[in-house]
Amino acid sequence: MLTTSEQVFKNFMPLVAQSARQWRRAIDRQLLPLGLTEATWLPLLHLSRSHQPPRQKDLASALQLDSSSVVRLLDALQVAGFINRAEGQDRRAKTVLLTDLGHATVQQVEAVVDAVRANYLGCLPEQDLATAFRIVQQISDMLAVDLEQAE
Repeated sequence: MLTTSEQVFKNFMPLVAQSARQWRRAIDRQLLPLGLTEATWLPLLHLSRSHQPPRQKDLASALQLDSSSVVRLLDALQVAGFINRAEGQDRRAKTVLLTDLGHATVQQVEAVVDAVRANYLGCLPEQDLATAFRIVQQISDMLAVDLEQAE
C-alpha cells in the first residue's frame, strides 16, 4: 500500500495532464457556438500573443506539432478568413498574420478564457494558487532544459 506521499509523487503529473485536458475541454465547450475547437483557437491565441508575426515553423514548434499538420491547420484558418500568410525575406519561410476577423475572434476567445479562468481559479486562495504555479513552473523549466539538451 502506498503512503500518501508516494501517492502524491506517483499521481502528480497525471493529475496535471488531466487538469490541462479538462481545462481545454471547458474552453472548447464555451467556444463551440463560434465553431472553434482547440485546434483552431489555440493557434489564434499564439499568433495574437506573438511579439512579431511568427514563421510557420516557429508556430509549429510553439504548438508542438509537425510542420505538415500545421500547414493543414493554417490552410483551414486561412480559408476561414482568420489568417494570411506572407513571404518574408526568405521566400521559403512564410510568416503568419491575423486578419481583422482573426483579431476579432481572438478577442472573443480571450473573453471566454478569462471567464473560464475566473470560474475555476477565482475561488482558490491566492497563496495556494501562487504555490501551485511556482511548482508547475519549476517542473516545466526542468523539462524544457532536458528536452533542449536532448535535441
